[in-house]
Amino acid sequence: MRLKDKVAVVTGAASGFGEGMVRRFAEEGARVVVADINEKEAERVASEIGKAAIWVQTDVAIRSEMDELVYAAKSAFGRIDIMVNNAGYTHRNGDMLKVDEHVFDLIYAVNMKAIYHAALAVVPIMERQGGGSILTTASTAGLRPRPGLTWYNASKGWAITATKSMAVELAPKNIRVNCLCPVAGQTGMLAQFMGEDTPEMREKFRASIPLGRLSTPLDIANAALWLVSDEAALVTGVALEVDGGRCI
Repeated sequence: MRLKDKVAVVTGAASGFGEGMVRRFAEEGARVVVADINEKEAERVASEIGKAAIWVQTDVAIRSEMDELVYAAKSAFGRIDIMVNNAGYTHRNGDMLKVDEHVFDLIYAVNMKAIYHAALAVVPIMERQGGGSILTTASTAGLRPRPGLTWYNASKGWAITATKSMAVELAPKNIRVNCLCPVAGQTGMLAQFMGEDTPEMREKFRASIPLGRLSTPLDIANAALWLVSDEAALVTGVALEVDGGRCI
C-alpha cells in the first residue's frame, strides 16, 4: 500500500504504459483518474479497476480540457497528489523532411505543451496541499537520439530538460518532478517507432537492447510507482532510464 490515501491523475491511461500505471497505482492503494482522448477505452480501464477509479475524456493539447480533468479529479477525490504526463504522440520513423506540419504540431502539443498545461493546473493545488509529485513519460529517444525520429526525439529532449528545470524551481514547494525514459515497448506506438511492424524489424530492435527484450507496461509502471512514492522522497529532477541498457 505504498500509495495509500494518494490521488493520481494519469494521462494517456487507456492503454500501454499509462494503463499499466493506473492499474499498478490502484493495487498500491491509490485512487486514480484515468484520462485519455479515447473515451471508450478510458471507461473500460476505470470500470475494471473499480471504485478506486474514475475516467475523464481529455485532450491534453487543450488547456480547458486539462482544467476540466483537474476539476473532475478534485470533485471525485478531494485532492491531487500525483500528476503523470504520459500521453504521447509520434511521427512514423523516416525522413525528417517528410513530416508534415500538422503532425509536427501534434507532437509539440501532446509531448511538450501538455506538460505546461498540467503544471498550470496542478502546481497551485499541490502547493496548497504541502507538496506533490509530477512525473512525465519521456523516452530513451530524448537521451540518445537515433535517425528517423528527429522531431519526436527533440520533443522528448525538451521534456527531460523541462523536468529538471521544474524540479529545481518547485523544490521549495515540496513538489518533486521526475521523468521516465523507457525503451519502446509493445504499445500502440511501436509500429511508428520502427517504421514498419514486422518480425524482422522487431528482432533488429530487440538486438539493440542488451537485456534482449522490449519494455512492458509493468516494467514502466513499477518504475513510476517508486518515483511517485514516498520511498523516493529525496529524488527529484531525474530522467530514469528503463531501457534494458539501450542507452549505454
